[in-house]
Amino acid sequence: MSELVGKLKSRAGNSSKKQKSSKESSLWWMYLPAVLFVTVFIVYPFMDGVRISFTDWNGFSQSFNFVGLEQYTRMFNDPTTWTVIRNTLLYGIGSTILQNGLGLLYAILLNNSIKFRTITRTIVYLPVIISPLIMGYIFYLFFAYQNGALNDALMFFGFSPINALGNADINPYIIVLVNTYQFVGIAMIIYLAGLQGISKDFYEAADIDGASAFQKFKKITLPMLAPSITINVVINIIGGLKLFDVIVALTNGGPGNASQSSSTFMYDLYFSRQDAGYAATQGVLIAFIILILSLAALWYFKRKEIEA
Repeated sequence: MSELVGKLKSRAGNSSKKQKSSKESSLWWMYLPAVLFVTVFIVYPFMDGVRISFTDWNGFSQSFNFVGLEQYTRMFNDPTTWTVIRNTLLYGIGSTILQNGLGLLYAILLNNSIKFRTITRTIVYLPVIISPLIMGYIFYLFFAYQNGALNDALMFFGFSPINALGNADINPYIIVLVNTYQFVGIAMIIYLAGLQGISKDFYEAADIDGASAFQKFKKITLPMLAPSITINVVINIIGGLKLFDVIVALTNGGPGNASQSSSTFMYDLYFSRQDAGYAATQGVLIAFIILILSLAALWYFKRKEIEA
């Protein structure tokens, strides 16, 4: 009898293993379209870009020469590279800080039962659906030196006009502000979703214990929003580091290369200067910067989620 029971258990175990193996196999087939898409449209172009970075290809001719590390040596000896890296980090990190700070503030305010909160949410989110290029041109009309709305207002009140977009010390920060204004709505929506997932029981218990508003925010809201913070930070860093459209519309990278990002500098090298090999080298550099910063942010904030 015991032998029969043992055989039945063994068969049941084998059957469950086969079912599990079959389920895992079917899941892999479901992953296949995504893997193929990523391979064809992301992995292969990136690897081809790495190959081109070792050449002197002009982007159009059928022939080119392999030049080894010459383009990389040129890149690190090029003063423009460091200006571009500085701007790219400013656009990425600056936009991330502002979008998350303002997005969280909007979310906390609009999570309460206040008048017109639905309309206000719509107004804050509305810029997201506008093309970044169009948004850039809208703000160009605001900051333009000739007939710009800002200078018209300044002159109306008796002040001298300012060339904000032509000032290399100012225009990178204007780009950060415009990018923040356009995409803060995404951060707000993600934080709103996180806030609405926090049980009110936590706040009621804190009220009973006599906790202040700041203590509730620090001990309840922030820890419970850790997954939302992770998502927002990673999305904002990646989006800010590859900023392109707004820069083209506002300054086109000028004056000179003062407001160039890595994306606009690569575009300029490839299409204006016909220097595709060097453009690919710049692309490899920014790809590694994005990879390192996004993975570091993901690792750091994932740890905070676990601690929370």
